[in-house]
Amino acid sequence: MQPNNDQTWGQTPTIVTAELAQQHNRVLRNTYFLLGLTMIPTVLGALAGVQLGFSFLAGSPVMGFLLFLGIAFGFMWGIEKTKNSGMGVALLLGFTFFMGLMLSGMLRVALGFSNGGTLIALAAGGTGAIFVTLAGVASSTKRDFSGIGKFLFAGMILILVAMFANIFFQIPLLSLVISAVAVVVFSAYILYDINNIVHGGETNYISATLKVYLDIYNIFVHLLSLLMALAGQRD
Repeated sequence: MQPNNDQTWGQTPTIVTAELAQQHNRVLRNTYFLLGLTMIPTVLGALAGVQLGFSFLAGSPVMGFLLFLGIAFGFMWGIEKTKNSGMGVALLLGFTFFMGLMLSGMLRVALGFSNGGTLIALAAGGTGAIFVTLAGVASSTKRDFSGIGKFLFAGMILILVAMFANIFFQIPLLSLVISAVAVVVFSAYILYDINNIVHGGETNYISATLKVYLDIYNIFVHLLSLLMALAGQRD
């Protein structure tokens, strides 16, 4: 008499699916935890930069922009190379402190407005609302957003090129357009990156945290830029 394997074969895909779902949820939880942790060095870096008057090659914006990209990509390369070890976490936290320092210049400009504190709070609140809303959508929907990745990458490259060009042209309207497009692109990146974790496209929480952190950072920077341009009040 042959054993009946129908039940075993019927359960196996369900068990595998459940295990994969647990693994993806674990990566997502670890990503959220580490993402929260990265906010500490970011805030410390920003506060230190504001208090010390940190300036990153302010006299040479072109060299400053290129050097910033070089250091940032160097950090990101190192994080990806060490993402399976504690060194990856250490480099990620060091990178976020550096990004906080880089943010301090914009914060000092914002604080030069009479309503600067309000603008910063609005940008932070708006960024948080965007993240919570889109992360919720990305983690709960069955839709796969992987198809928009190429378009988002092209949009990001276009933003970088436009930002570099505007260092020379200094066109206020172009700055507004760049910031508006950047908010849209990096908001969409939240959908893409969180959804990628949920569907198993990203299985390393350190890499995932780096990507989502950059999404949030860029949304905050460009949202604050828009608020300063449109609602900033001088004494």
